[in-house]
Amino acid sequence: KMTQQMRDLQLAQARKPPGPSSPNAAKRLYRNLSGKFRVNYTSFDEGSLVGRGEKEKLRKSYLFQSNAALFEAVELQDLDRVQELLKQYSPEELDLNTPNSEGLLPLDIAIMTNNAPIARALLQAGAKESPHFMSLESRSLHLSTLVREAEQRVNELMAQVVNEAPSTDCSEKEKQLKAWEWRYRLYKRMKAGFEHARVPDAPTNVHLSVASSSSVQVTFWEPLSVNSAVVTKYKVEWSCSPTFSPLLGEAVIDKLKNLHFTIRGLVSGTAYYVQVSAYNMKGWGPPQASVPPFAIPSNWREYDGRAPRRRGQAEALDHLLGQVKTVHQHCVCHEPCKNQPQSRKHSVSKSLKHLFHPGSKFLKTLKRGLYLTAIFYKDDNILVTHEDQIPVVEIDDTYSCLLMQDFLWFTKVSCMWDEILWLRQCVTVSQSSCSCILQTRFKMLLAISQMQGLLGIQDLGQVFFEPVKDKQGNILIVTLKEVKTNQTFESVRWVPICKLQTSRKSVSSPEEPTALDTLLISIQDKLAYHQRSSHALSPGLYLGYLKLCSAVDQIRVLVPEQLPNILCHVKIRSNPNISREEWEWLQKMVRVEEPVPAEPEAETSQNHLFQELQVAIKELMTLVNIPLQEAKDFRLYSQEVLDFGGQVSFLLLLPPSDDVCTAPGQNNPYTPRSGFLTLPLQIFELGEER
Repeated sequence: KMTQQMRDLQLAQARKPPGPSSPNAAKRLYRNLSGKFRVNYTSFDEGSLVGRGEKEKLRKSYLFQSNAALFEAVELQDLDRVQELLKQYSPEELDLNTPNSEGLLPLDIAIMTNNAPIARALLQAGAKESPHFMSLESRSLHLSTLVREAEQRVNELMAQVVNEAPSTDCSEKEKQLKAWEWRYRLYKRMKAGFEHARVPDAPTNVHLSVASSSSVQVTFWEPLSVNSAVVTKYKVEWSCSPTFSPLLGEAVIDKLKNLHFTIRGLVSGTAYYVQVSAYNMKGWGPPQASVPPFAIPSNWREYDGRAPRRRGQAEALDHLLGQVKTVHQHCVCHEPCKNQPQSRKHSVSKSLKHLFHPGSKFLKTLKRGLYLTAIFYKDDNILVTHEDQIPVVEIDDTYSCLLMQDFLWFTKVSCMWDEILWLRQCVTVSQSSCSCILQTRFKMLLAISQMQGLLGIQDLGQVFFEPVKDKQGNILIVTLKEVKTNQTFESVRWVPICKLQTSRKSVSSPEEPTALDTLLISIQDKLAYHQRSSHALSPGLYLGYLKLCSAVDQIRVLVPEQLPNILCHVKIRSNPNISREEWEWLQKMVRVEEPVPAEPEAETSQNHLFQELQVAIKELMTLVNIPLQEAKDFRLYSQEVLDFGGQVSFLLLLPPSDDVCTAPGQNNPYTPRSGFLTLPLQIFELGEER
């Protein structure tokens, strides 16, 4: 059938004007042929085409040219041009998987000329092989037809050039002859590439791991052989028998960006054997069994049957808050507010107009006291008042020494921005007690309400981990919020941060800057902290380092600057799950008295984890600047695996008992290099929750 199609195609060509006039034209012969293999687009009548306009016509023509350019780049083995086109256009725009008029796809040409780099680039972009090659015989027949017809065309043109007298037509014939000779050589090279190719070797580094109580994951690498053709897909097979008879299932992987596959829906506690094989244009190669040879779906919690630590905690807290609200519903402190309409939640666009309302009570300068400032930013711009000031409101003008307990209480309140009015009403009744702590916290709630009212927005963002202080007795509590919307705001002034920093007239000396000046000088660092503290780790199992230091009124924890919401850490592997067998081995390891426990048996998941842990511990010790020989005194926290959302889990490495928390005045001989922070423990816990 394929041969008959090519014959019909050749007859159609014979009725057309003479062939290509240059080698370039020959390389793009398929552009001028009536596409037997090209998918037809939906036709439009003349009126609809006119309705779409010339722009649509030009666009289609441009995309067709990009498709032709891709074929030409593959034929000329121009890797840079192929990568450029794949980056510039989507697979749909390139018609990446639509055969040309010769029945070939770009990937077919790349693999049959054995151009592995171009083939890999096409495969990662989603390229497929031609669906017309259903068997080895059909591919061989098609290539033979292309070679034979190109040879025939070369002979015809050569005879015409020899027999005709020199003329313009003869010159054109010579150009066509050169073009067809080039194409003839291309087809012969493709045919030779196909004939000399062999089936691929088995994939390498086939590793099997337990992904959950009902799934296992297999990862693998390409075959090592460089003589066989490019691999275009892989097959994963699994069975409960080491002989793979009977098979329980198989899956074909043709998206080759990541060579891994998760087998789901398995039975917990059952052993599953897995093997992987590779495919190229000559067929399937031999399978490669995984290491370890089998895996048993399980999770470390099955070891002692414990439930997740955080299960139901959020719901329980919401229920508790609801109960408290119910009790306070009929409280005297809420009576004056019953007839007040519920405060509206303005949109950001409406709310920011309140910044410039004549009745605004933002402060221009600081007196001795405690203040709240809210920083809203978008890209490199910051929101300021009509007087080019960062929004600041007063909390207490008689408060000159912020206690850490009050600040930490404020950070907890930041988790309930929407409940400030209710909290104010609850605290009001206690004012008669004249408690300094309650008075300060009530003033904090008042300042928050004032800031929310002036801005017209409830969510003031995240509290920076430490207040900004100066020698004049001013203390600034800073909140940070990124505005990600692209909406334009009326009467709102977004000022570039650099412009605000250069245009602000300082009222203090460089030796003793005010808290506002200090804030402005360090604002980029604070914005960077805010952005980094919202970053998430990629899925995987990590080894974390827990190091604390205590002060008079707080305990602080060591964290990396680049990710301050997570402990210092290194990645152990991409699979976050710890299986029951691995956890049992870890329990035995931490109980052993010898400094170096016996290495587990080879080709087991425990052995693989043992090797991964060795590498991770060395890397972590280097990261936190601790000599490797000290690691023998460190311990793995063996009570649980810390689980964060099911996709990220942590094993904890602990210093010796006496060194977990450095006491005030105690010398720490191993100070981490630059790139670390120490956060108050409560701030770290809040950031972790966010």
